[in-house]
Amino acid sequence: MVLLHLAYKDKRTPWYAKALIFVIIAYALSPIDLIPDFIPIIGYLDDLILLPIGIYLAFRLIPDDVKAECLTRAKDYNWNKKNNWVIGGIIILIWAFMGFWIFKSVSPIK
Repeated sequence: MVLLHLAYKDKRTPWYAKALIFVIIAYALSPIDLIPDFIPIIGYLDDLILLPIGIYLAFRLIPDDVKAECLTRAKDYNWNKKNNWVIGGIIILIWAFMGFWIFKSVSPIK
């Protein structure tokens, strides 16, 4: 995840790789899963299948020189915890907006 984060911040990474990296990191850190974990067996399959596939595809889209440099930098990287709270808040707001939008779309009360 650190390598993906560093590759996302690198200007040499293509925009489509950055978009995929953003989705992967947001999904990995999101408190809400596509399939809730309390559902037996299937609840963990999204984490066991979707995240590794997404990470694999993101690695394939990142240029080799960017991967090599980010791997070297990732060994000594320290997370900025203040930014983590900001990004976490943004992710929660996005999920809340999506939940509100879905609720308003299917609600029989108009």
